[in-house]
Amino acid sequence: MKRIYFLVPDIATTKKIVDDLLLSRIEERHIHVLAKRGTSLEDLPEASLLQKSDFVPAVEHGLALGGSTGLLAGLVAVALPPASTVIAGGILLATTVAGAGVGAWVSGMVGMSVGNRRTKEFEDEIEAGKLLVMADVPSGRVDEIKEKVTKHLPAVEIEGTEPNIPEFP
Repeated sequence: MKRIYFLVPDIATTKKIVDDLLLSRIEERHIHVLAKRGTSLEDLPEASLLQKSDFVPAVEHGLALGGSTGLLAGLVAVALPPASTVIAGGILLATTVAGAGVGAWVSGMVGMSVGNRRTKEFEDEIEAGKLLVMADVPSGRVDEIKEKVTKHLPAVEIEGTEPNIPEFP
């Protein structure tokens, strides 16, 4: 899945885009609309905390960093005498898993309090009244969806794509 970003001038155009995406068999759970605080989105799918924050990238970084730190701590513990082979394997596994878990948890908490880095570049336009539509589409259909939307709605600014969107909601 890849995320396509559309910058849209108004609610009416946004509804047309969402309708086009739905007719193109993009599920509603893969469409997210971000607007200025206080803007009524009516029946449009509003962006959730996962799209508004840096939660997912933060968890990924925390998982990697915490796992690496746990593995390093396990290697240090195994290097200290007396460590048998069976105990050493258990220590390495336990410290790696514990480090990854703690790293993901702490980073996730920090990521939830930080705004999404990718949507920060659109803050000025959003505050000016435009809406940001984010659509997660299959990688092979990105060009087709972009073309379909711009053909019907030339006022829409396509702001590019973001690779590797996780499949979970």
